[in-house]
Amino acid sequence: MIRAGRKTVQLRMPMKGALPLQTLVSIEPIGTTTPHAAPEHRHSSSSDLERWVQCGRADDQGPTAFKRPLDGTLTPDPEKARLGPDQTCEPMVGNDPAQNNEPERDSKKGHLALVAAIDNICERRTRTRPAKSRGRRAANASDAPIRLAPIAEIATPQRAAATSDRAPEEAAPTVSIDIEQLSRNFVRLMEQGGKATAACLRPREEGRLASEVSDAVGVVRTLGHIAEYWLAHPQRAIEAQANLGKAYVDLCVSATKRMFGVQVEPVVKSDPKDRRFADQEWRSNPYFDFLKQAYLLTSDWCNRVVQDTRGVDAHTRQKAEFYLRQLTDALSPTNFVLTNPELLRKTLSSNAGNLVSGMRMLAEDLETGHGRLKIRQTDRATFEVSRNLAITPGKVIYQNELMQLIQYTPTTRTVLKRPILIVPPWINKYYILDLTPEKSFVKWCVDQGLTVFVISWVNPDAKLAAKGFDDYMREGPLEALKVIATVTGEDKAHTLGYCAGGTLLAALLAYMAAKGDERASSATLLTTQVDFTYAGNIMAFIDEEQIESLERQMSKTGFLKGHMMAETFNLLRSNDLIWPYVINNYLKGEAPRPFDLLHWNSDATRIPVASHSFYLRNCYLDNKLAKGEMTLAGETIDLGNVTVPLYSLATREDYIAPAKSVFFGCKFFGGPVKFVVAGSGHIAGVVNPPYQIKYSHWIDGPATSNVETWLAKAEERPGSWWPHWLQWLRDHDPTEVSARKPGGGRLKPLEDAPGSYVKVKA
Repeated sequence: MIRAGRKTVQLRMPMKGALPLQTLVSIEPIGTTTPHAAPEHRHSSSSDLERWVQCGRADDQGPTAFKRPLDGTLTPDPEKARLGPDQTCEPMVGNDPAQNNEPERDSKKGHLALVAAIDNICERRTRTRPAKSRGRRAANASDAPIRLAPIAEIATPQRAAATSDRAPEEAAPTVSIDIEQLSRNFVRLMEQGGKATAACLRPREEGRLASEVSDAVGVVRTLGHIAEYWLAHPQRAIEAQANLGKAYVDLCVSATKRMFGVQVEPVVKSDPKDRRFADQEWRSNPYFDFLKQAYLLTSDWCNRVVQDTRGVDAHTRQKAEFYLRQLTDALSPTNFVLTNPELLRKTLSSNAGNLVSGMRMLAEDLETGHGRLKIRQTDRATFEVSRNLAITPGKVIYQNELMQLIQYTPTTRTVLKRPILIVPPWINKYYILDLTPEKSFVKWCVDQGLTVFVISWVNPDAKLAAKGFDDYMREGPLEALKVIATVTGEDKAHTLGYCAGGTLLAALLAYMAAKGDERASSATLLTTQVDFTYAGNIMAFIDEEQIESLERQMSKTGFLKGHMMAETFNLLRSNDLIWPYVINNYLKGEAPRPFDLLHWNSDATRIPVASHSFYLRNCYLDNKLAKGEMTLAGETIDLGNVTVPLYSLATREDYIAPAKSVFFGCKFFGGPVKFVVAGSGHIAGVVNPPYQIKYSHWIDGPATSNVETWLAKAEERPGSWWPHWLQWLRDHDPTEVSARKPGGGRLKPLEDAPGSYVKVKA
């Protein structure tokens, strides 16, 4: 209901399954009744509608004609009669202002346009309710209700006529819009917008936030190489534009046929997995369906233009595809209020209150990110390390500049003789493997009778800028193996590395092989790349120019800032990790739900400049680890010398360590490799406890040249890969001993798990 002084506008939202363009808009005084109000009118035939449209005048045919008094208000003229079936719509010429008033006619057309616009953003209705008669102050013509005849469905007039006969008790719901509340919300929206602008600009004005101009220059330069190919020969550009133009023409023809009731197949269909267009309106409403198809045609055309470009190297093409995908994702109609049916409904029903809440969260996130937009992906107050995350009982038994070593308290009377050392990513915090108790891989291992040690990496600052990759190897897992031998008395231990931690572990195993060190009994690599030939979309960020630019930025602080790594990974899946949260948080105004995985994802870490530069250059850029050319601590290492049994896990939907890359890297090891593929992606595929059957895993495929063939012939097993891995571990040494307490009586625990290093914020 729209309130404006003494006026109210009732918007009756159409219900699903009915025809569009049939919303009734009535304007009447609040608290008045009009006994002589005319009944609602609905055109029930296409001929009536055609004559009504040709006339362009509501008063020629509506149930109540209008005349304009001197005060400018529209009032019903009871002396006007409805046009009979034999009457025509010839314009009347004369001095009567009610008959020959073009401004009045334009005003009424504007009302009709408003009706059509409202219908396009609302769900369709199937039933209507007759107008209620009002009896108070009927003598005052200026207070009488003004009723606009609804616009019938041109394509299916017979359905429109049937709709008018519905019972009153089955009427459509009414959407109320309060003008006063809407006005207040717009004022609040401007206020919150000012706060967001200040939070964005203040750090830049104070010089605390560097300019991103260099990044934009790189994007323009890359796309310029693509444009150069097409503009070098105008005929190519003309043909490409003609293809897009033909697609648009086909879409317009299809939309026109649909408007006239013809059932047609879409010119282009969205991917069923694309959750952006899940709302029913993207298919049922011709307007939004047209927007969706136009967007899909344009984005597909952009991708084809890049793919068909000749004369550019593969890396430039990959970067161009990545940049264009970011642009097209950002310009999706789902990301704007006026082109997203769900957002329009939300905005109307809340009197724009959702936009106020969203702008407030935007200002808060800009303030939290110190001028950068740190999108909240979960409720930040719900989770806390040591309160409901990383709470598996244990002790920190050793620490140095780079790591704390945690030994967990046993929960079984006996344990496997061989302890296990877990090497998490040194570019993230370790508790991805120790989330809530029901998801904790660490807790599950302890409960299965394993003596578990985990490295908790420091969140480095400028003092550790010179710590290189070999420092992380020696002061991390190599030092940890020495401590484990002291505590347990065992000369060998199982090892496990996750993601970048797995790459570090693989390099360590090659280093140990070169040194003749046999303390590793086995190795497990979770979503780990050792060869980076097929590293995926992250390669769009890897070339000499971009690494040099990154090194210049890191040299100013001595480390890679935590947000930069997080933003990079989010960009790899922007339609999953960026835009859904932009829509939900800032346009719907809804706070995200608590989610432990995303809490960990937002808890970023810094990385020393020396180690990160070495990692990017030797692994991603030059691929020296797979080539046997990497040098660590003075030793040239070769993965072919690693002969310990190896369990390699890939995930089917991994965008950081693609399954193809993990599978290809297995051939570089010199020992037996057990390759397994888990469902889902880089995190959810790994953190998949067996308590619920969520994602399958695949085993025992043939050792062929590609992962697709392996998957096609592998055995699928429902549920988690964790039990399969544990059995593989036991098969190598099932010997059990009495459970060991943290420290083993040889080292005094320093503090309770999870320790202090993991609590340091970037």
